[in-house]
Amino acid sequence: MGTSPAPPKLREHLARLYPDHRLVAIEELAPDTGATAGATKKAAGYGLPVRICLCDDGGETLELVWRVASANEFGHDRRADRASVMLEAFDNFPKISRHVQAIDIGAVEPSGELVSIRNGEEIYLITTYARGTIYADDLRRIASSGATELDIARVDELANFAAELHRPIYEPAAYRRAVRDLVGNGEGIFGIVDGYPADTPAAPRDRLQAIERRCADWRWRLREHETRLTTTHGDFHPFNVVFHDGTEFTVLDASRGALGDPADDVTAMMINYILFALDDPEAWQRGLKTLWHRFWLDYLHARNDNGLFAVAPPWFAWRALVVCNPRFYPQLAASARDRLLAFAEHVLDAGQLDPMAADSVFDTGASRAA
Repeated sequence: MGTSPAPPKLREHLARLYPDHRLVAIEELAPDTGATAGATKKAAGYGLPVRICLCDDGGETLELVWRVASANEFGHDRRADRASVMLEAFDNFPKISRHVQAIDIGAVEPSGELVSIRNGEEIYLITTYARGTIYADDLRRIASSGATELDIARVDELANFAAELHRPIYEPAAYRRAVRDLVGNGEGIFGIVDGYPADTPAAPRDRLQAIERRCADWRWRLREHETRLTTTHGDFHPFNVVFHDGTEFTVLDASRGALGDPADDVTAMMINYILFALDDPEAWQRGLKTLWHRFWLDYLHARNDNGLFAVAPPWFAWRALVVCNPRFYPQLAASARDRLLAFAEHVLDAGQLDPMAADSVFDTGASRAA
């Protein structure tokens, strides 16, 4: 849980911050300076801070602390996590009376140079631009007029892309993190459920609570599958795929550390073939059913994953909760929301995702949950 020593350019950075002071001393601070042994002896924290002592021409000393968050499995394994810890500290320290004060915040460049961002408000990101049309536009067209040969070729390409992307990685802690984020993250099941308005038709509180409870139970079942960890996209849905000419495409917005269970990406894409047919059940037979089956069959042909559908239920339920949330799809009809949530409930209770059962979503004669 340690961190690297103070960077070589720290002295120069301090000279810019305090031009009238000279550096007197730099020393690492131990996590526990009290007892030398015993049950209460603390071995480590979330970083190893460094004490800095400066002195001005008049002999007055100024003591500061340099700190960098360390990587560990307690939600700090991603660089973004560690950046978040530091940003929150910089924002929160001034709010608390009698608290040490945050002086500066920034990044350490590979050269050791320190770049301050203390005067910034938000972190920004600049990316390249992907020309083309989002895959969601294809699905809307298919729902209206049916699938073409190009649509079949495109789903083949998407499935093969996912299969190639999902390269195995053995990091048990990273898999546990992915499962924990699935259930408890703000973008995961708990957060999505909290985002439902209280009066959402077909999604009353007791129904959401029951789905949430099932998914929490699944967390412990998934912990047995740590060897399933792979590289993932993390948000692989039709609004994050831009097609150019033919089957060429670019993906957008990889998320959640790009590590997780392949079921995440597979269910994220598959559920949209159902979603885009909910307004018009005939759209399912018109072409979206074909794409639903084509995607998973292509995927399993390209990547032999016998356990995929056995672990898929909570990942599918999460995606169902997302698309059924009025915050994301405010025009989704209550009856459509009811049918999709009912299918997610069935999948959770069945203990596996059976792709052949998707027709039940469009069986208007079947009973639905309240």
